[in-house]
Amino acid sequence: MVTAPPLRGAPAGEADPDGVPPDELLAAIEALAVELAREGGRTIAGALQGEIQVQYKSEARGENAPTDPVSDVDHAIERLVRERVGALFPAHGLIGEEGAGEPVGDPDYVWVIDPVDGTTNFINGFPLFGCSIGILHRGQPVIGAVWCSTGHALRPGVYHARRNGPLCFEGEAIAPRAPSGSGTVRRGLSAAPGGSPGREQRWDHRTTGSAVAECVFVATGIFQSAFFWGLHIWDVAAGVLLVQAAGREVWMYDGRSWHPFERFESPRTIPRIRGGQRAPRRPSLRDWRMPLVIGTAEATETVRRRQRQRRWRWRWTRWRRRAVSWLHWRGGT
Repeated sequence: MVTAPPLRGAPAGEADPDGVPPDELLAAIEALAVELAREGGRTIAGALQGEIQVQYKSEARGENAPTDPVSDVDHAIERLVRERVGALFPAHGLIGEEGAGEPVGDPDYVWVIDPVDGTTNFINGFPLFGCSIGILHRGQPVIGAVWCSTGHALRPGVYHARRNGPLCFEGEAIAPRAPSGSGTVRRGLSAAPGGSPGREQRWDHRTTGSAVAECVFVATGIFQSAFFWGLHIWDVAAGVLLVQAAGREVWMYDGRSWHPFERFESPRTIPRIRGGQRAPRRPSLRDWRMPLVIGTAEATETVRRRQRQRRWRWRWTRWRRRAVSWLHWRGGT
């Protein structure tokens, strides 16, 4: 059962005349986000002591069905966050992984919630998962709070930061560990999607099953980089702020080139659903799914260069296949 933290009053001011959120307001929002992430973590840990009720959002075809699980814990935590945010900041919008609703109107502040990131890990007892709460101001991440089941201190806790502030763990500012190669450790670690090559020149790849954990590991220096392809906004909204607070880089691919990440924006079109059709509504932040690379300057440059090379190889292969098909067709006429 989820128990809400005690209710406190919220500062009245929403933004200064230039549209920049006042630090007092950000501090109050961060405090609430940290409380809720910590309470989410307690709920997750407590649920592991009993039976977890699981459903599946979709039934995949083939031998790998079903996929995309959701537990009763996901729903309980998201419900708590919606209730608390609605009571303290009624003008704020909220996007949750398990909720189908959209923010009403066009609010300046939007809370983006992933109640249990790494649900497959969680329901199987694999101890790598988290609870993620990110807050956007006009699309720009300004606060991130992530409860992670483990991290740099080898214990669970909340990693958090607000815009222009330091990366913190349980209220204490922390600095990321030095990159590999600066001491006796010559090979580091980076996160990559499943199926990626096992290693690069300077690091080995790891697949964790949790984007939140990978963001935390990059922010604290455990990983040199992480590459995300097609994740949802709730998977990374809090994590990118933690990475930026730690002095790491965040790059986004817009379909043509890589550029430094600045803010989340609604896509021009809605991703297709089953049957190749699109949902009958306007695109929103919920539909954001852009490739990201996070990490040190050296590591992100390496990953982006590798992706450019692979993209050109793929284009060359596709062009060659089409040319061969055309030559066969010409030869048969």
